[in-house]
Amino acid sequence: MFLLKYISTFGRYLMLMGRVFSRPERMKMFMRSYWTEFEQLGVNSIGIVLLISFFIGAVITVQIKLNIDSPWMPRWTVGYVTREIMLLEFSSSIMCLILAGKVGSNIASELGTMRVTQQIDALEIMGVNSASYLILPKIAAMISAIPIMVSFSIGAGIIGAFCTCWLGGIMSAVDLEEGLRHEFVEWYVWMSFVKSLFFAYIISSVSAFFGYTVEGGSIEVGKASTNSVVCSSALILFADLILTKLLS
Repeated sequence: MFLLKYISTFGRYLMLMGRVFSRPERMKMFMRSYWTEFEQLGVNSIGIVLLISFFIGAVITVQIKLNIDSPWMPRWTVGYVTREIMLLEFSSSIMCLILAGKVGSNIASELGTMRVTQQIDALEIMGVNSASYLILPKIAAMISAIPIMVSFSIGAGIIGAFCTCWLGGIMSAVDLEEGLRHEFVEWYVWMSFVKSLFFAYIISSVSAFFGYTVEGGSIEVGKASTNSVVCSSALILFADLILTKLLS
């Protein structure tokens, strides 16, 4: 019974995406909506990305220094491990999990409110493809904004690591820098970008699906927002496992 429910939901999702990825009726209106969503979903999320990444970079540095400090370990080990964690997992996967809570719930609640207040029905009556008109700019904006947020996250994490050295005095900034530069693999940066693109699509499309298909009143809007965050987070973790295996 549960399997049939999930298959039915997945089928409804595919049908909705088929409507979403149709040619916009008016490109001028699409671009206007795109820039609005880019600011709302991307630019307005940079603050929390910088804040969390800064402190995560600092905490990772402290934890690694305290737990693997040994005369047998090279002094650059802390910087090396911090860089690998930020590039391979945090700045793509963990950051997108955080954005699933902020951006995903925002998208689901916005579309859900439009559904229960019959604004989407009004668009359909006027002959507008409401799925493409409302959802496609959100997906496009999220996908194009995510590489910028990943770059800011990596930079903020490294700055947080250096601030730990300068202000906390737990290790030399020169040793940290040596570790950050040790055997640097450029592909890891690109891999972080590629993974984040898939995660951005999951966040925006899944959250839009739950919000767009709401049935009922305000209580159902809250449930849809919660379900969008839970489902997006689970799919991000599953996709992270698959993409890491394919890209490594």
